[in-house]
Amino acid sequence: MIKRCVTAAGLAVLLTFGLAGCGDSKEEGETGAVTVFAAASLTESFTTLGKQFEAAHPGSKVTFNFGGSSGLATQINEGAPADVFASASPKNMQAVTSAENPVTFVRNQLVIAVAKGNPKGITGLAGLTEHGLKVALCAEAVPCGAAAKTALETAGVELTPVTLEQDVKAALSKVKLGEVDAALVYRTDAKASAADVDGIEFPESATAINDYPIALLKSAANTTGGQAFIDYVLSADGVKVLTDAGFQAP
Repeated sequence: MIKRCVTAAGLAVLLTFGLAGCGDSKEEGETGAVTVFAAASLTESFTTLGKQFEAAHPGSKVTFNFGGSSGLATQINEGAPADVFASASPKNMQAVTSAENPVTFVRNQLVIAVAKGNPKGITGLAGLTEHGLKVALCAEAVPCGAAAKTALETAGVELTPVTLEQDVKAALSKVKLGEVDAALVYRTDAKASAADVDGIEFPESATAINDYPIALLKSAANTTGGQAFIDYVLSADGVKVLTDAGFQAP
């Protein structure tokens, strides 16, 4: 009788610890499907972070929607399903009423993107006004466009672009395709396309540095997974990926 009683007790203990262990494993490893809306300039960095996050959290799947921050904010406010929003400016984050406690995680700065080798010899913003030079800018509603406007006003340069794009990747693509001679884009985007373009630094960009906030959304379908992704972005591994890409610490 004693032996049977001890065996039963031991089995109960094993079952208790076994079930607890399974629960801990799921809590730490599985975060399910996470939908992240992020500024276009985060494409390369967040794609890398998404893969790393999935590897660190078995059972998770991160889906991204990259685009201009203003457009993403509108989509979220109109009910588009998202768990996390990472904006290229506080203004667009503030426009999202469902954003909870945004945290600034990086900063970014403009450069002049030109064809490899800088064939037009552009050295600064004033050079963009040369006769016959074609320049692309982001639309003012987009963070890179608002930053460009500030930088140009600081430099006292009046510029008429041949095109206004809805996100920084679209503006950069105009240079890569040879459709324009230059574009004002983020330092990180020029660095990501270093095989095709050169990034020309200019002093006025210091007056137009953009803060990037990230937030969990109140409407999130997966709050646990969304918060876990934000925590990963803010972790040492996340910071390394972002700084390697050229982002600055906040």
